[in-house]
Amino acid sequence: MTRYLNRIWAVVLLAFISCALWGSAFPMIKIGYGQFGITDSGAGAKILFAGVRFIIAGVLAWLAGSLAQKRPLLPEKGRRAADWRRVMLLSLFQTILQYFFFYLGLASCTGVKSSIINGSGAFVVIILTTLVFRMEKMTWKKLAGCILGFAGIILINLGGDMSGFAWNGEGFIFMTVLSYAGSTILIKRFTGEGADPVMSSLQFVFGGIVLSLLGLLMGGASEQWSFTGAGFGTLMWLSFVSAAAYSLWAVLLKHNPVSRVAVFGFLNPVCGVLLSALLLGETEQAFSLRSAGALALVCLGIFIVNFERSTPEKQSD
Repeated sequence: MTRYLNRIWAVVLLAFISCALWGSAFPMIKIGYGQFGITDSGAGAKILFAGVRFIIAGVLAWLAGSLAQKRPLLPEKGRRAADWRRVMLLSLFQTILQYFFFYLGLASCTGVKSSIINGSGAFVVIILTTLVFRMEKMTWKKLAGCILGFAGIILINLGGDMSGFAWNGEGFIFMTVLSYAGSTILIKRFTGEGADPVMSSLQFVFGGIVLSLLGLLMGGASEQWSFTGAGFGTLMWLSFVSAAAYSLWAVLLKHNPVSRVAVFGFLNPVCGVLLSALLLGETEQAFSLRSAGALALVCLGIFIVNFERSTPEKQSD
């Protein structure tokens, strides 16, 4: 099975599934806010909501990994201290920082706009892996793809009903992009040592506990919460999204170059925009010429990067 994970069709399929799951999180979080009655609540309630989600996600990932390996999923003897350090470091970027800013930013930013800003994550990852950490070589095609992608992010923030850039809205969403980029690099480095099942579950649990504590300290428990079956179903879906999408993404990063996987991040804004339009009624924004142009630039940039990555492989077959 693992020998197929670097085939382009497998990368496309698994990346599409991951991004479709992640894309559903944009509207479902907003729906969850409404179902639990915390749409107009303070930041603490939203961070507590995120913390509970990721604790459940970690437990789901841990149970799935333990069943797959037919033993409890724990760091191996002789490397437990090192593995726990990796778990906490990865959790800082993947869960704590990323979703602290994401949950607060999404409350002040539309699902459509958040989805497209999040699409810049693919290009931030490429820039960091090529120019900062020198994990891969920067090429003119990669650079052109990055410029086109960021042009799409700029376009979505200019003029019309979607103008403006609020530090606690769009600014926080972009902070999630930087955190995501850092976590992607860490996942690649850590999963290269074969520790991805442990990372997938324990980093979520650790991050969820930290977020829950932050939410409680920020007064999240004192807010008025509504508990319904629909709200519980939304919470479980969001937890499943985190566990499943993250695990698939980690597997792809383990068996492929970072830029080859990261470039498929364009599916995140596409899925997020379409699902936000469907579930949140943001059709005017989703199908405006400005949004269409922004998505076209993002997709074109990623196509160029992907074409640059795939050409040498075809020639070497």
